[in-house]
Amino acid sequence: MNKNNKLIIFESKQIRRAWHNGEWFFSVVDIVGILTESLYPRQYWEKVKQREFIDIQLSPIWLQLKLESSDGKKYSTDCVNLKNAFRLIQSIPNKKAEPFKMWLAQVGKERIDEIENPELAQERMKQIYEQKGYPKDWIDKRLRGMAIRQNLTDEWKERGIKIQSDFAILTAEISKATFGMTPSEYKKIKNITTKSKANLRDNMTDLELIFTMLGEKVTTEISQKEKPDNFVKNKKVAKRGGGVAGKARKDAEKEIGKSIISKNNYLSNKKIK
Repeated sequence: MNKNNKLIIFESKQIRRAWHNGEWFFSVVDIVGILTESLYPRQYWEKVKQREFIDIQLSPIWLQLKLESSDGKKYSTDCVNLKNAFRLIQSIPNKKAEPFKMWLAQVGKERIDEIENPELAQERMKQIYEQKGYPKDWIDKRLRGMAIRQNLTDEWKERGIKIQSDFAILTAEISKATFGMTPSEYKKIKNITTKSKANLRDNMTDLELIFTMLGEKVTTEISQKEKPDNFVKNKKVAKRGGGVAGKARKDAEKEIGKSIISKNNYLSNKKIK
């Protein structure tokens, strides 16, 4: 399952979820809304929590995670993992319980299958991009870029990088050295607003993806060779890795007579050129 896919659909109803500690957690309110068809699922759930469910020990099964609400903001929301979602369903008898259980079991099976065979996850990702209208050769580059990115973040973790903001800073260093701008600045070039929450790389052209991959792959190779042991050293390696891609980009631009950096984005053109 794509960890960026925060919504899943059951009978046209959305269920929010969050990836936490290696598994999906689902919004309790969204599940309750589907099972009860209540106009006020949040109030229904609050009443459920107040009851004495001693036999099934309902109270320990949920935790609060930040999920996006209809206003676009994130709020702490009661969530359950797959196992406890089934326990929750048992506490709310309803005619939709059985079909919902079957659907939820399939969601879980897909995740297990993908853990055992990662190629299934890649194939599903490919299908998602195809449905959005991306060309096959672009999809191949995008998926390869994801693998290279994962290798880089794994390498950074090996070098002691733990804080999310540090990952962002290192990524920005590579981007600045490769393209002369940070990812946030790049989004402005492509007219991708923060509100849209669109992925920058999903809006890159073939060549932009290629040089992004080059910068990250070279950074990984340098890091594996030199094994930087603190953030400052990792930052210097990121700048050097991006610098290799930046030099190659400039050479390519001289040869083809135009900038690699493109204002084109998938949102406006529905097509990557």
